[in-house]
Amino acid sequence: MQTTAGTYRVLRSPRDPDELLLLDVESQDPTYVPSTGYEGDLAARVAELEPGNRVAAEIDWADGPRFAAVTVETETTVEFVDGATGIFEAARETWDEARREGQAMNSRVTRDTDGEPNGVVYTFAKQSGERDLFAEFRDGITPLEPLVDRLAEGAEPPFAGFVIRPADEPFVLVALAIDRAGPLAETIRETYAGAARTTHGL
Repeated sequence: MQTTAGTYRVLRSPRDPDELLLLDVESQDPTYVPSTGYEGDLAARVAELEPGNRVAAEIDWADGPRFAAVTVETETTVEFVDGATGIFEAARETWDEARREGQAMNSRVTRDTDGEPNGVVYTFAKQSGERDLFAEFRDGITPLEPLVDRLAEGAEPPFAGFVIRPADEPFVLVALAIDRAGPLAETIRETYAGAARTTHGL
């Protein structure tokens, strides 16, 4: 079979800027496909893909793998911020709670000024030794899919995701905003606009 079909989460490839990394949403198996060299409508569709998008795609293996077709299912995006300062209070409190309880991970629902849920924050202890959890999230080695799926149990995508490595904190932060264009997502974008930020992401 020269063509296969599946549902994938789009990431930027860690090895080539003219390539995309597709993670199968069920198995998390990676497929690297070129992001250039297409024609017509398919070229336009591929060019419009954003990191974090969930897509239905057909992959042609005859001379590839390459996209044979692709359609965006949800427009969730993820941005990665390395070396951030001024980490917001909800994240620090979430981490402090994990540390008090001797846990390596913790989460909490965030709420807007009316008390309505607007997202969720996860904190993960930075790993000792050679393991780099931030890079694992960025490169798809450790999938963010379970966190996105959990949020989707009570809210409708598209979401906005942010994976943040603080410069001066012992944790990696994942923040998911229910509304990708809402106040929470915009506040996070504005807060870390000067940091090393990319939409490499989920």
